[in-house]
Amino acid sequence: MRTITHITILVSLMVNAVVFGVGTIAILAVPALNAQAKYLLPAWIVVTFLISPVIARLLAPRLRLREHPGDRPHLGWR
Repeated sequence: MRTITHITILVSLMVNAVVFGVGTIAILAVPALNAQAKYLLPAWIVVTFLISPVIARLLAPRLRLREHPGDRPHLGWR
């Protein structure tokens, strides 16, 4: 597997938790949505599983280490 795929998988778990939490709080805090919570929460779980990998894939390239041509490894004290 490529490095970007590994990063996407790891980030997807964190993105899923955040997106699920934000949506769940919104569903439970708004009285009109709270009345339909028994239908909206399972639907929200499915939606978060579908959109989390997409969001994670957009974030993953930004989390890679950037190497510049002039960079040298640090070899200790100078």
